[in-house]
Amino acid sequence: MPPAALDEDPLPVRSLAHIQICGVRDPEDALLRAKLTKQIGAAISAKGLSQTEIAKILQVDQPKVSKLVRGRISGFTCDRLLRYLTALGLDVTIRIRRRPSNRKRGKLVVGGV
Repeated sequence: MPPAALDEDPLPVRSLAHIQICGVRDPEDALLRAKLTKQIGAAISAKGLSQTEIAKILQVDQPKVSKLVRGRISGFTCDRLLRYLTALGLDVTIRIRRRPSNRKRGKLVVGGV
C-alpha cells in the first residue's frame, strides 16, 4: 500500500524526515507550507471570526479557509500562504544568513508570534 499523501491524514508535522516518510515529492516545500499553514490557523483562531468572515479577508471562498484551518496544504503555494499571513495582519520577515560550517545544507525555519 503506498504511503498516504500529507493532505489525506493531517498528522502533526514533526520534521523533514517525518514528511519524507509520508512519500511527499518535495518534502522541504511541504514542511514549509505545513508550518506556514499552522501559523495561519493560529492567526485565524486568535481573530475569533467565522470562516466566512476570514474568507472575505483572504479573498477566497470558505472551503479554502476550512482547508487551512484543518492543516491541508495541497493547492497552496508558499507565496500564497505568505500573502494570507499578511492579510491576517501579521508581519512576515524573511532573513537569509550563511549556514554554520558544521552543516552541509542550509535550512528553512518558520517561527511564530
